Amino acid sequence: MSDEKTAGLVDCDIHPTVTAMADLNPYLTDRWKGYMREYGPNFRQVFASAGRYPRYNRDGGARLDARPPSGVPAGADLPFMRQQHLDPNRVDFGVLQPLRPNGIGARNQAFGESLTAAVNDWQAGAWLGEEGRLKGSLMLTREDAGAALREIDRHGGDPNFVQVSVLPHGLEPLGRQRYWPIFEAAEALGKPIGIHVGGTSGMAPTATGWCSYYVEEHHSKCEAMQALVTSMVIEGVFERFPKLRVVLVEGGFVWVPSLCWRLDKHWKTLRSEVPHLKRAPSEYIREHFWYTSQPIEEPEDPRHMLDAMDWVGWDKILFSTDYPHWDFDDPKFAFARLRLTSEQHKKLFRDNAANLYGLQ
Repeated sequence: MSDEKTAGLVDCDIHPTVTAMADLNPYLTDRWKGYMREYGPNFRQVFASAGRYPRYNRDGGARLDARPPSGVPAGADLPFMRQQHLDPNRVDFGVLQPLRPNGIGARNQAFGESLTAAVNDWQAGAWLGEEGRLKGSLMLTREDAGAALREIDRHGGDPNFVQVSVLPHGLEPLGRQRYWPIFEAAEALGKPIGIHVGGTSGMAPTATGWCSYYVEEHHSKCEAMQALVTSMVIEGVFERFPKLRVVLVEGGFVWVPSLCWRLDKHWKTLRSEVPHLKRAPSEYIREHFWYTSQPIEEPEDPRHMLDAMDWVGWDKILFSTDYPHWDFDDPKFAFARLRLTSEQHKKLFRDNAANLYGLQ
């Protein structure tokens, strides 16, 4: 692929991390530094302070060459990120999506609010203030709407944060009215909600229970995205908040057409149950949702992929690499089999994200 096509990239999913939890100490009060030291985080998951997959705990699922020579974890060294990704891949803008640490799944909600706020302050201080190409995702504690609104009040007006961010796995389906104050604030702010796969609800990741293998759970991330899209649409979120925009990060998108077909079919039969929906479900989905590209579904026949992208809409797909994780999509090779037109390439790799996030 030519340099002309790869110039001006907007990468919508970059994962920064701390070198150690002590990196957050400057942003925590003495009370919560003591709490962290004496009790540690207590999340809604099998292991209180580690992921469900021990093999991932060393580098957080990073590619082997992404660990910096300094020895800090992959994603923790900004100069190395510039050297390995931002500069050679000609990234004009990159949207940060912190995964760990965060306080979103903390059982102690007061501690979760403080830890989440510290992560946002750390993003602003250690990343956004040091590298103008990087933009932040304002992390919100989904289960505590009051805390989420306080965080939006603190940082929502900062142009360096281009979206507010929640995780899909929670205590209830995302369309429930307990979460509507977050939607209302995001709509008023004029910034999209970014929803990255993951979260620690403490419950099984699938509707049928716990998976035996990682490959099962990895696929179930797409099922979780379908569930939250269904919940938000059917509960009437977009009738109440008609200007709300939602970005689904790392959840795929070729499932969108079949979900729309099924929901429309059921709505035609059962619409008397949901009189608050004035339009077919597919119309809300087409209007209000965007999707990042990584991990790209890759059928054997590229024409099938093009058919799905035609249906989803060429203005709704945003390029992402997932740097520094092992399933990183190299912009030099992503979508190469599809033989994109110059206009399609510009939309996918730059213009769609620039327009959505207001990047100049």
